[in-house]
Amino acid sequence: MATVEIYTKAFCPYCSRAMRLLADKGVTPQEHDISYGGPGRAEMIQRASGRTTVPQIFINGRHIGGSDDLAALDRQGGLDPLLAV
Repeated sequence: MATVEIYTKAFCPYCSRAMRLLADKGVTPQEHDISYGGPGRAEMIQRASGRTTVPQIFINGRHIGGSDDLAALDRQGGLDPLLAV
């Protein structure tokens, strides 16, 4: 199974949607809650090439993007192969 990381904030509906999609795929991602900023937020911004919105999702170190990006990848049939690695 792939390593999945997701940067989230409390009460974020997009984060919840991404987490639900991953759960439907049988994936429990490593969650980084950056609700209060700090070094985790800075790390996310650096890893996500300057993107500051949440969620930011990484599969095996590859930046996928946010919730809409994850859903689009799934619709195109590209998510399952990434998760199977």
